[in-house]
Amino acid sequence: MSFLDLLRGYAALQRGKKEWVRRGLEAIEKNDPAAQDEIVNRRYPGFKALYHHRIAHLLWENGCERVARLYSERWRRKTGIEIHPGAKILDGVFIDHGMGVVIGETSEIGERCILHQGVTLGGTGKKRQKRHPTLGKNVVVGAGANLLGNITIGDDVRVGAGSVVINDVPTNSTVVGVPGRIVKGVESDGNRERLPDPLVEMLMDMQKRIEEIEKKLKEK
Repeated sequence: MSFLDLLRGYAALQRGKKEWVRRGLEAIEKNDPAAQDEIVNRRYPGFKALYHHRIAHLLWENGCERVARLYSERWRRKTGIEIHPGAKILDGVFIDHGMGVVIGETSEIGERCILHQGVTLGGTGKKRQKRHPTLGKNVVVGAGANLLGNITIGDDVRVGAGSVVINDVPTNSTVVGVPGRIVKGVESDGNRERLPDPLVEMLMDMQKRIEEIEKKLKEK
């Protein structure tokens, strides 16, 4: 990497800083009802992790991979959020709470996505190739969900908490369960959405069948 490249990278960093801050704060205000003033919002772990990831990613893209990794690891220790400097994250992404979030090297996250605590965008395989998920725009990933491998999650997808997703998910879908499966029907009480739970549905169906069998046995 030449001295001229370093100067160009530094200039790009200075140009981007104000815009990164503005868009990061906008994402917090839009997605978190507990958001307060700018001073408080700047202290969000998710805000810090994403802001400093952009610096680490710029270093990574300009050939300073060792420095980028060291810088990234420093902010992982400070925020509890691990983002590989190679990951590509677009504007308007919001990490809520964030503790335990892991975003792998070849992950790609589209605009206005929301990741809750404990989310993993993990890789499969050991070859240096695309091995992590790609998220479209407006994707919401619930707490503790695991998205694994070179899969594509379409725009406006919702992934339920604790789900394990290993296959592509089409646009405008809701996926829940282990392994994740696409479901229809999202209940809402006006304040929050409630995704279907495949395990609960299965148990309720079993209970219903048991009751029907018991009823028939009594009739005999």
